[in-house]
Amino acid sequence: MSEKTPVIKMRDISKAFGSKIANDKVWLDIYRGEILALLGENGSGKTTLMNMLSGIYFPDEGEIYIDDKPVTIASPKDAFGFGIGMIHQHFKLVDVLSATENIVLGLPGKLDLKGAREAIKKICDTYGFDVNPDKKIYEMSVSEKQTVEIVKALYRGAEILILDEPTAVLTPQETDKLFNVLRAMRDDGKAIVIITHKMHEVEALSDRVAVLRHGHFVGDMLTKDTNAQEMTNMMVGRPVVLNIDRPEPKDPKPRIEVKNLTVRDMDGIIKLDNVSFTANTGEILGIAGISGCGQKELLEAIAGLQPVESGTVTYIEDDGRREELLGKDPLAIQNMGVALSFVPEDRLGMGLVGNMDLSDNMMLRSFRRGKGLFADRKTPHKLAEKVVHDLEVVTPSVSTPVRLLSGGNVQKVLVGREISEAPTVLLTAYAVRGLDINASYMIYDLINKQKQAGVAVIYVGEDLDVLLELSDRILVLCGGKVSGIVPGRGAKKRDVGMMMTRLGGTKDEK
Repeated sequence: MSEKTPVIKMRDISKAFGSKIANDKVWLDIYRGEILALLGENGSGKTTLMNMLSGIYFPDEGEIYIDDKPVTIASPKDAFGFGIGMIHQHFKLVDVLSATENIVLGLPGKLDLKGAREAIKKICDTYGFDVNPDKKIYEMSVSEKQTVEIVKALYRGAEILILDEPTAVLTPQETDKLFNVLRAMRDDGKAIVIITHKMHEVEALSDRVAVLRHGHFVGDMLTKDTNAQEMTNMMVGRPVVLNIDRPEPKDPKPRIEVKNLTVRDMDGIIKLDNVSFTANTGEILGIAGISGCGQKELLEAIAGLQPVESGTVTYIEDDGRREELLGKDPLAIQNMGVALSFVPEDRLGMGLVGNMDLSDNMMLRSFRRGKGLFADRKTPHKLAEKVVHDLEVVTPSVSTPVRLLSGGNVQKVLVGREISEAPTVLLTAYAVRGLDINASYMIYDLINKQKQAGVAVIYVGEDLDVLLELSDRILVLCGGKVSGIVPGRGAKKRDVGMMMTRLGGTKDEK
């Protein structure tokens, strides 16, 4: 692929977890001065492969070479010793400590915070990082925390940097800043690997792409010699249409009316500040905002899961009758015929019970409707089989515990269960977080079918490109306040991104 010698060669790498083969004799080359995008569907083995390179897992078979010498990487400490650092989706930082303290935490030798600050400043100046060494982690935004993780890896001598879904919760502006930093690191001779599902980012950032499918290495190529369609076809193994359908709303009518909604968290911090909007039937209302700006609290307030300080949330029947939802518990909201369905951010924390099988997780929505002392088990079992068939859920059987499924298949089960309730309002939070393109488009299709059936859909997503393509209107939140509501058709990504950080003023659509 290149006349240069790879800094890392992975040869015949295999890893299995019980009967599930995550990687099967994978070959991969990584070069200095290059950004490599590692692509594949959910469960294709991307993160597992990189976890072996970073010392979290140990290969069952195969060899890893660094500068043509065979090495053993049995721990993250070993990986750092070879100059390999990995930035995971979930940051490994101590909230009450400063950036500097987190960066030096666990290192041997005498603690020298002053010297560490100077070294950190030098790293930041070299690559264009913007981080306050004395700022506490709990005071930082998501992008600042990510920066600390990257600087921590560089401080510890990383020459090969692996980033797993690095832009999942970043605004477009933060993503641009990160990409500039990564390019500067590449130009300084670092080897960089990014795992991502976002094709436009692959095309904008990477020099080369490598594709895994079902644990096997499919091939690699220079990014300039391929395109999003070809890469996606390689990932899935067949042609996939890369355009999100957006049918026009049919006779939209107000379904949910939120007025002057204010919510505080347990510490008394305002999460939603005087929020007002209307969600219509047969329409997808997208909610845009950086992580933690009130999206989760908004959906939970509508679903009856979040205490509200003030304001109203009104459900409007087809005949115009109005019913106040605040003050009702979640079960009462379902039983009154509103049928609010909630796909939460934490699918195994709130959405599903990991140790229960698919059938029993389906039953969580319906067991109260059973008669007598015994719950109805036949209906949930049939529903589980239908969801597995319709959504192509990869599972040995409907009796398999949900925790044994891949993240993408867990999400399919959750969305399928929620939609099976035939809701009149569908609340979706991060419905495609971490899903590959094939699974994501399946979810988008399901959501559009709900919209076409007259359901009022409120969609919280973190990919602005998807929000702009899928939504009929987009409500933008910043710091718990409404920055504005813009039409999905014709809205500019950068304008919405600026509204997310209140840089672009306020836009309103009446």
